[in-house]
Amino acid sequence: MMSFDLPEDVIALRDVVRDFAANEIRPYAREWDREQFLPDELVAKAGELGLLGIMVPPEYNGAGLSYLANSVIVEEIARQDGGVALFVAAHNGLCISHFLVAANDEQKKKYLPKLATGEHIGAWGLTEPGCGSDAAAMKTRAVKDGDGWRITGHKIFITNGCRAQVYIVVAMTDPEKGPNGASAFIVERGAEGFTVGAKEDKMGIRSSDTCPLDFDNCYVGPEALVGELGHGYKDALAVLERGRVGIGAMSVGLARGSLEEAIAYANEREAFGRPIAKLQAISFMLADMATEVEAARLLVRDAALSLDSGKSDRLKASVAKLYASEIATQVALRAIQIHGGYGYTKDFPVERYMRDAKLCEIGEGSSQIQRIVIARELLKD
Repeated sequence: MMSFDLPEDVIALRDVVRDFAANEIRPYAREWDREQFLPDELVAKAGELGLLGIMVPPEYNGAGLSYLANSVIVEEIARQDGGVALFVAAHNGLCISHFLVAANDEQKKKYLPKLATGEHIGAWGLTEPGCGSDAAAMKTRAVKDGDGWRITGHKIFITNGCRAQVYIVVAMTDPEKGPNGASAFIVERGAEGFTVGAKEDKMGIRSSDTCPLDFDNCYVGPEALVGELGHGYKDALAVLERGRVGIGAMSVGLARGSLEEAIAYANEREAFGRPIAKLQAISFMLADMATEVEAARLLVRDAALSLDSGKSDRLKASVAKLYASEIATQVALRAIQIHGGYGYTKDFPVERYMRDAKLCEIGEGSSQIQRIVIARELLKD
């Protein structure tokens, strides 16, 4: 039987990150949301704590921790701000994960030490204007040029795209083969023909930057190919499985934040001569919210433990991501309802949690895609 008790080292780390999020993120989250801003000083502090190389082996300056530890860290950060949580989750769960899944030893030695400490930030490019969920239909091409490659195309909605120094980009090297014709490449900021676009003005997750990437005959050398030629899409699916567990953890953190803020408000706000928490209508809402948060956390940690055991389990990852992301939005909406008119103002964080939570139902595979994945896993031979 699988145990969900956290190891002592993870509990100690959780407490450190909880204090970090409460003291270094919470007081400024509203300002960062308004300004669409994440200070370099916070990124440096996150790097010092080991939060930017959570699963990177120690020989590459990483913390060498588990996917379970990653889920705990992302939850604690998301409890205070979804944007900071996505910054950490995408850096670790997308860019670094692709290195861990497919890179060779030389690539790991060159890039992981700086990524793990936060000296460099990583981004991951898969989504395009005409192929978000249908990633196999991507139009970005990488054409052989001598020993290297020329990349031409356009990527959108790239988390950490404005801040990153290192990008892993998936492009078609043999379009006739469909998904089996995609390959992944490392592109460094400043490469000729590579342009980082303007920051998107988003509804939520605003402290995390999102932008498009343009490639106009961008040359990369033979050492830029990550993994085997034609394995880019397969490796991307493995990366997405890990990333979905991270988004699930982020969803749990946002839902938990909404619940805790709602409990605090319900205990303070009085109506009919007593705190509204004493009213059955409110107390039952809180009970349902707490039940959903606990269920989502168990699903996410179960999926994380599967990854830690070395077993790929696409079903568990998609179930966790689907359920946790959808309850995050619903719990946030009920928290706003409990706050009444104040919940509709920016004086309380629950409206921000709702805006942040909605992204979790869209990014790294929408809820509809998760249902397709789950159904396929259930019905496959």
